[in-house]
Amino acid sequence: MPAAALKPKPLPTQSTAQRSVLFDSPYEPVAKRPLPAGRPREWYVTHNRRLKAMRLAIALLDSGVYLPDQARNETIRGTAERIGMRPPSDTTCHMVRALMRYSR
Repeated sequence: MPAAALKPKPLPTQSTAQRSVLFDSPYEPVAKRPLPAGRPREWYVTHNRRLKAMRLAIALLDSGVYLPDQARNETIRGTAERIGMRPPSDTTCHMVRALMRYSR
């Protein structure tokens, strides 16, 4: 499906935790599993940061931002808002650009 066909839906008025994916997708969401217990807190923080960065990188690529130089913090945060995520930190924005660099 071309990126132009993916038009963002209007933002719902629900809280951030209850927002659904805003892009129409032909794929079914994967069933969530609990994270493994007993790891240090930093592992969970890093794991969730990587997942968020990956979602943002995919959304940016789908919207036509292909180069890391095009993905400034403002662009990444605007994309996060458009897909219903909380604004990412500077560290997460840096990780998004690193993922985009690696994807070329």
